[in-house]
Amino acid sequence: MHFKLSTAALAATLSFAASAAMAGAGDYAFEPVNPEMKKGEDVTLALRLVNKKSGKPVPDAVIFKTRVDMAPDGMAEMESAVAPLPSKEPGVYAFKTDMPMAGRYQVTLSAKVQGEPETVTGKVVVTATK
Repeated sequence: MHFKLSTAALAATLSFAASAAMAGAGDYAFEPVNPEMKKGEDVTLALRLVNKKSGKPVPDAVIFKTRVDMAPDGMAEMESAVAPLPSKEPGVYAFKTDMPMAGRYQVTLSAKVQGEPETVTGKVVVTATK
């Protein structure tokens, strides 16, 4: 009986340790590489996906949903088309979009991170200047 109890306790401990070591979708964040840029057409937005616990960039995520709009300035209907661009460094995801007027733009993203069963979502605010 003592052996069974020890085995069960060990299994419970290992299970807890494994679940605590796994990252969750909330352990990731998108950050702007440049929080300000000039307004215009074909503006390049670059966002870094980082692991909050390690502070390291997360390469090879699959970004499957993006949206750029002016929601922070109360104009969510002012949406711009977004096209992915090749990445120049690991963990940085670049996009081409239009920012026709000065103001704050919200970038909303959904991504799949390798080894993470949950979808990682994020909202980043950048500013277009004159």
